[in-house]
Amino acid sequence: MTDANIRKEVALEIRALANEGLQPVVVHGGGPFIKAALDKAGLEHSFVRGLRVTTAESLPVIEHVLTMLNKELAQEIGNAIGLTGRDAGVLRAKTFDESLGFVGEITGINKQLLSALLVANIIPVLACVAENETGHGVLNVNADEVAGAVAGALETPVVFLTDIAGVLDNPSDKTSLLRELSSSDIETRIADGRISGGMIPKVESALAALEQGASYAVIADGRDAATLREAIAGRAGTRIKKS
Repeated sequence: MTDANIRKEVALEIRALANEGLQPVVVHGGGPFIKAALDKAGLEHSFVRGLRVTTAESLPVIEHVLTMLNKELAQEIGNAIGLTGRDAGVLRAKTFDESLGFVGEITGINKQLLSALLVANIIPVLACVAENETGHGVLNVNADEVAGAVAGALETPVVFLTDIAGVLDNPSDKTSLLRELSSSDIETRIADGRISGGMIPKVESALAALEQGASYAVIADGRDAATLREAIAGRAGTRIKKS
């Protein structure tokens, strides 16, 4: 996401997959860009189990960053449309932990809208800003949770792209990739600290996606455009299993 050339290569690969009939839906966050904007605004920021604490002051900054990035990504992919929860309630959420502030958990996906766009061969690009189910404003939602919920609603596979090869057996050894990981493995590794920080919402969202109907879930390296195709084919990343 932060390397313009890699991002454009991945965008072109997504477009190529669409041309081959795979009907991708793209979900994105924007952590580094949000951090830079909050720093510039002089606003403090912190994380709890990989989730960004979102205050009343930081929420509009976060939404602005994600909305602009959303439109840029849609343009780079081509024949795509950038959307947030403000658009036809494509993403709806409710607050779930007061200590996190304006952070939401997904309660609804406008499946009809996404399906209509896919039928029209338009790639939906979703920023992780959801309509507050109260009808007032929006909530910041972790992008991994959104991706998992969308995949579950559409009953499609989900690939989580990150900046490492996948889930590592030893976090300090970048070559210790785990090819498969079960729900019990995930629980154990979160408890002993081998899975931590931003990887926690990824593995939890992968499991949630499977429970909601996704056909499979993979966590893979997004720094190489070719990895996306390899992950779909089962030759790259970590595949998450229910048990």
